[in-house]
Amino acid sequence: MKKLFSLLAVIGIVALSNCSQIPENNDPILGIWANTQTSTIEGKGSSTTREEWIFNDVYLGRYQSYSNSKLVFYTDFKWSEENGTYSIIYGDPQVTDITVNLEHASDPEILTLENGSVFATRD
Repeated sequence: MKKLFSLLAVIGIVALSNCSQIPENNDPILGIWANTQTSTIEGKGSSTTREEWIFNDVYLGRYQSYSNSKLVFYTDFKWSEENGTYSIIYGDPQVTDITVNLEHASDPEILTLENGSVFATRD
C-alpha cells in the first residue's frame, strides 16, 4: 500500500511540475552589447579593448573583456529593470555595479549612463 501511495505521489508531482509555465521574458535589453575602444601608441601600433555584456532571459548575464582579441577577464552578473532603468550587479568585486538606460530611438540601440554618455551599443 505504501508503494502505491509513493507511486501516486511521484506521478502527482511530475504532473504538477509539467503543467507550470515559465513566463517568457522578451525584454528589449536581451542580447549582446559591446563597447570597443582603440588607442594608438607612438611607435608601438594600436591597441583594441572590447567589453561585452551578454544579457539572457533569466535576469543573468556574462561580462567579458578582451584586449587585442584575447580574453583577459570575465565574470557573471545579475540584472534587473525598473521603470526603464537597468541595474547590473556583477559577481566579482573587481567590477563596479552600474545603472544604465536603454535608448530606443537611436540606431543602433545604445545603453547610456546616468550622465548621458554611451555605455555600450547593441552588437
